[in-house]
Amino acid sequence: MFKFLKKKTAPVTETVKIPQHIAFICDGNRRWAEARGLPPLMGHKAGISNFENLVDWYIARGVSTVTFFLFSTENWNRTKEEVDFLMDLFYTELHKNMKHALEKNLRYRVIGSRDRLPKRLANMCDKLEQASAENTGGTVVFALNYGGQDEIVAAVNAAIENGKPVTRETFETFLDTGELLPIDLMVRTSNEFRISNFLLWKLAYAELMFVPEHWPDLVKDEKMWQRTLDEYTHRNRRFGGGKKANYSGKNK
Repeated sequence: MFKFLKKKTAPVTETVKIPQHIAFICDGNRRWAEARGLPPLMGHKAGISNFENLVDWYIARGVSTVTFFLFSTENWNRTKEEVDFLMDLFYTELHKNMKHALEKNLRYRVIGSRDRLPKRLANMCDKLEQASAENTGGTVVFALNYGGQDEIVAAVNAAIENGKPVTRETFETFLDTGELLPIDLMVRTSNEFRISNFLLWKLAYAELMFVPEHWPDLVKDEKMWQRTLDEYTHRNRRFGGGKKANYSGKNK
């Protein structure tokens, strides 16, 4: 007798989408420390302790640019003790990143005004950018003393001084971040649901992801890194388009 076998069908697999530019608002350092009975400054130290491994993980999976919002133009309102601690911490991190940039062929950018940064930190920003400018293995961006509105105002003034009408494309060339890719996915930690004046132009069509974990937890947890990519894969990015609508009202 003949046996009728059911034809095996291949399992449906979802196309994995990788964000080319992922940006983090690194929030919750002080709350992380407070929850553990630690001094608030120790939260900042924990939050900056694993950046290089996180960057390497994302770059290895096809992300080309990883951006971190570390210090806003409004953060100068914090205590002098905290600000001084952060400036020293940033200097130490950037100094360490010099080796990372060379070993992994990564280009580093530091965006934001350097006018108020301590001189040695501002010089280190320049040194790191210059040393890694020709690297092609990926881009790492630190936002220090950065504000999105300030960046746009400066670009407007530069465009006015240039004296020629601008398009969206030509205006972008006046931005400090003009050559960076648009942000595909922005992740903010610590259950804060706002973008806080961060990269306003580049966030125009970004997918936004808000997570309850504090930054010192996310920066060390590979499972959470994978969760960000899984979430992005499930997003349906239409950029204002989508399926063609039937405006006639007639059945087709």
